[in-house]
Amino acid sequence: MTDAPLLLVDGHNLVWRAAFGFPAPIYSRDKTRDLTGVFGFFALLRVAIRDEIPDPPEVIVVFDGEYGSAARKETDPSYKANRVADETMLKPIRALPDIKRGLDAYGIAWTEIDDAEADDTIATLVHRASGRTRLIMSADRDFYQLVTADVRVLNTVMHPGKRHIGPGEVIERYGVTPAQWPCFRALCGDPSDSIPGVHGIGQVTAARLLADGLALDDLPNSGRLSGAKGQRVRDAFEQVMAWREMIRARIDVPVPCRPSGNPSPVLPAPAEVVEKLGLW
Repeated sequence: MTDAPLLLVDGHNLVWRAAFGFPAPIYSRDKTRDLTGVFGFFALLRVAIRDEIPDPPEVIVVFDGEYGSAARKETDPSYKANRVADETMLKPIRALPDIKRGLDAYGIAWTEIDDAEADDTIATLVHRASGRTRLIMSADRDFYQLVTADVRVLNTVMHPGKRHIGPGEVIERYGVTPAQWPCFRALCGDPSDSIPGVHGIGQVTAARLLADGLALDDLPNSGRLSGAKGQRVRDAFEQVMAWREMIRARIDVPVPCRPSGNPSPVLPAPAEVVEKLGLW
């Protein structure tokens, strides 16, 4: 096994960014097919590898399973309930088969566990590859809970120089450590996953409650739950603990693929990928 850095790509997150955030739409030559999702996916991935990772990485793209969020929805039916699957929102999903064909065509590993979310699959692979440099390419901040000295989140939406998020960046911006992230988000909420948090508890208050490394479990006896806001946390405490469990990433997903330690093949220009797939 070599020391190639491991790049774990949040596949759905990247295809959504490609489909809805790419600078210009890309169509087939006869203008009948919108290829923005496919073209943008490979363009954004190629540029990230070229510009942000000095050494050739091993790349594994991880997709959400079709029933990946089912277990969390059983716990809380409102989980991700704000994600409406209308015709527009289905555009990136329709690009996935061609994206997977493209990854196969160029020898880039990908995995999709039917009953697992990408967050949990990525967390499992991060755990399995302990000791290596690992990068998680995603704009999803819930990956901050996985950040360590050897694990970084790579968010290319951010300005150059600020795209690599490590423990220091999490602490500086939010006032909590990566290990405290699930507790922090359970208190102040995560609108993207329809987790409302405690009414009136914003990020500043949540960080203050968790100061000095406290976890949710420590709060009832900490003397910090005073006043109206403290009472709100007490009243909602059981629900907050349940939200924390929903936010926590699992590291026990039975992922069939295992990191090899070897660099992945270099991706060509996205136009070449589209050509190879016969989509033009």
